[in-house]
Amino acid sequence: MTTIRFWLNNARTTALPQSMLPAILAVCMASQNEGFSFMMGLLAVVGVIAGHLGMNLFDDYFDYKIKKSDYRNQMQHKGMRARILKCAYLTSGKATLKQLFIVSCLFGATALLTGFVIYLYRGNVILLLAILATLLGLSYSGAPFRLSYHGLGEILIGIMFGPMLMIGVYYATCGVFDRSVLFVSIPVGLLVANIVYTHAIMDYEPDKEVGKMTFAVLLKDKKKMLFCLFLLLAAAFSFIISGVISGYLSPFYLLSLLTLPMAVNLFYLMIEFVRHPERSFSPRFWMGPMNNWKRIQTAGIEWFMIRWLLARNLLSFFCLIIMIISLFPVK
Repeated sequence: MTTIRFWLNNARTTALPQSMLPAILAVCMASQNEGFSFMMGLLAVVGVIAGHLGMNLFDDYFDYKIKKSDYRNQMQHKGMRARILKCAYLTSGKATLKQLFIVSCLFGATALLTGFVIYLYRGNVILLLAILATLLGLSYSGAPFRLSYHGLGEILIGIMFGPMLMIGVYYATCGVFDRSVLFVSIPVGLLVANIVYTHAIMDYEPDKEVGKMTFAVLLKDKKKMLFCLFLLLAAAFSFIISGVISGYLSPFYLLSLLTLPMAVNLFYLMIEFVRHPERSFSPRFWMGPMNNWKRIQTAGIEWFMIRWLLARNLLSFFCLIIMIISLFPVK
């Protein structure tokens, strides 16, 4: 159990809402279809979770091989604001690169096994999505493409954790496709991309220093970064509104706009980060759960975590509201 907890912690289970909630949301939306299968939905969710954790560990594996993952410590020694060391379990000697590769493969194999079982029931659509997800997941930081090093990481994450994930889980659960999923999966993907992009803006200086080409580094100008952040958040809510106007979504889906104040506050905090990085902020109850805050403060990363957790909680509440609407449709 200690070993399992060790690797789950290294795989960053705190980021699981980015994949698990969109997957569960897709199952909830599919539950109103005649072909609904709870077991297929459960298998799909398990496969998504395993795939996400495996992708996180593979990202560590490839990053460590390329940059040795100590650049954030180097930035801090230079007086530059940077988060704590990535892959500390490797640099401290608690795990080896070979062990990391083996565990990454185990998570990946679990995801592929669940995909294979679903394929036996649902056919070639699942097979094609599983192959595409595997290739894109490995290409995020792995050779030869290393998409996250060429300013495409945020776009890739948005596509994989939004439309691709939700359409795949929906199809696995009920065996058909519905356009309403598209109008929900795109804003979900945008809000997942928002988490990664918010992360990239705050990591702009250290990423630029080591030549990691995130979308933020690609933009260079912080005003442009903030403008793109605004567009990202605005587009997410606009898709829900357009889905309601076009008739593909019930007017009750507009209740997801209750999360708009969280988006506005996140944008404000990011403006303050760019203009007054020395300012500190404390969590508020309406920002959602921000556990272990004293521990975060002790580590000196509260400036990063309050924004990252708010972005994560924005996605979480957005998905939870739509889950309730889809489970209890009003005719």
